[in-house]
Amino acid sequence: MVTEFSVKYPETDKFLRGLTVQMRVIGALVMRELHTRFGRDNIGFLWLIVEPALLTTGVSVIHLSSGPFMHYGMPTGSFMVSGYTCYILFRSIVNRAADAIESNRTLLFHRMITIFDILFSRAILELGATILSVLVLSLMMQSVNFGFLPQRPLLMLGGLVMLFWFSFGLSMIIAAASELSTMVERLVHPMTYLSLAISGAFTIQQTMPDPFRWYLSWWPTTEMFELIREGQFQDYNSDYTYPVYIISICMVLSAIGLLSLRAVRKDIHLG
Repeated sequence: MVTEFSVKYPETDKFLRGLTVQMRVIGALVMRELHTRFGRDNIGFLWLIVEPALLTTGVSVIHLSSGPFMHYGMPTGSFMVSGYTCYILFRSIVNRAADAIESNRTLLFHRMITIFDILFSRAILELGATILSVLVLSLMMQSVNFGFLPQRPLLMLGGLVMLFWFSFGLSMIIAAASELSTMVERLVHPMTYLSLAISGAFTIQQTMPDPFRWYLSWWPTTEMFELIREGQFQDYNSDYTYPVYIISICMVLSAIGLLSLRAVRKDIHLG
């Protein structure tokens, strides 16, 4: 249907129509991923929340030996929710990128579906699962006086978005590299587990001694977890967050990732 807007701004109208189509494609891919991963048996889609909740609860119980409060008087439950639960977002997006092209190769027969759409739909699903898990676990921790809901939720959401952006940019590079060599897929999983120690999920920059704090500050996730903790705890204000550095790293990874996907797309065999 021709409207006055489409006549006056044809390029903008074309862009908006294309964006609408891509949003529908991504929505359909998210639903497909939900059915593929969780199905309709047993508790079905609830596994999206239960899986990270069980892992975080297990880690929290292990750290009970440290007492009810950890760094800077932070409740152990809330500390783990703002740490390990959010780290699962990074781990899941990066780990699932290695087989993203291979397991969804037949979808690329459809002209409207791109590798970017497949990776983005998976990443969005993980982000939604993490946000829901944080809310559910925070309510559970609060009910047993082991933690509380995020006190500055918008700031915490900003940290999660930065972590999502960084993970997604890295996932595009890994997906492209995995298409060139199967060695990448074998290395990704152990590397994500090893990176847990330097991720900032179990530490905070304020308590790290120099020069270790300076070394760790170069790994972007430490800055992102500082933002997340500032959002979780109202009394915690970090002196070691550098938003310009985080955004710059994410932009560079995104650019490299997009170029990498474009480079390998023409070499992907659909037959």
